[in-house]
Amino acid sequence: MGAIFDGLLRPTINAAARSARVRQTSQRWAATEKVVRRFVPGDSLADAVTAIRRELDDGLRVTVDFLGEDTVDESRADATVEAYVSALQAMSVLSASRPEPVPAGAFEVSLKLTALGQLLPRHGAKIAEENARTIIEAARRAGALVTVDAEDHTTVDERLDVIRSLRRDFPETGTVLQAHLRRTEDDCAEFAATGARIRLCKGAYAEPPAVAYQERRQVDEAYLKCLRILMKGNGYPMVASHDPTMIEAAAIMAAEFGRAPDTWEYQMLYGIRGDEQRRLAAAGARVRVYIPYGTEWYGYFVRRLAEKPANVRFFLRALAS
Repeated sequence: MGAIFDGLLRPTINAAARSARVRQTSQRWAATEKVVRRFVPGDSLADAVTAIRRELDDGLRVTVDFLGEDTVDESRADATVEAYVSALQAMSVLSASRPEPVPAGAFEVSLKLTALGQLLPRHGAKIAEENARTIIEAARRAGALVTVDAEDHTTVDERLDVIRSLRRDFPETGTVLQAHLRRTEDDCAEFAATGARIRLCKGAYAEPPAVAYQERRQVDEAYLKCLRILMKGNGYPMVASHDPTMIEAAAIMAAEFGRAPDTWEYQMLYGIRGDEQRRLAAAGARVRVYIPYGTEWYGYFVRRLAEKPANVRFFLRALAS
């Protein structure tokens, strides 16, 4: 099944992710939207806050993503900034309303530079960085963190340049590195040496063989090499994986390098392996749940389907029911 999925189904799903026609059809299909709610709690900030509250009650940390990417309209980029500022304000209100203090660093937002204007035809990177700074300043006021998400390989150089600039003024700013990209070992070495917060994931974007490993075995090997670099380094590793092998390896490496539980964390997606998230938290590990919300769920949802056969099976069972 794994070979068929990797060789046939995943490329087909990734092609659907790029199809405007499939996107429009899917977003009008009520049955699809019902399935989406496993991975995306809702369209509104109120939906996200409900999910945040539930995760905090179970001893988990959260990162919130206002869905959207590839913005080519400056007004949409501005609206995305406003959405993040509102989300951070809501987190601050939620924190103040709870009977027990929220642990430092429990709140985070994840943002994409293309949603903030990186692809705008004139000065896109500069506009995206300025918008990111506005969000980071709001996060500091709210006692929250910011991590800049990964996107496809064509954006990596510019994103990491923005991260280096942001971290000069906001050293707590994190970013994401994707293990399936051939360059990532070097990027891990650089950012681990500078003490950065790095979320390591396998990689959700379809990439050409020239820049990315294609076989699952190669990606797993690359992930373990990159994870070792981060665990040995001076930064704060964020282990973004649902793979039991990677989860176990992270704990072993943390012990090997003498890392205390507050110097690294696991990260998992909303709606995936919730029991495991709670088990790890109960055992004393830091666990953060990635909570996306908004109406622009199509690209995010399709990338979840492309990750593994179990997600496709869930989707088909849900449609059949």
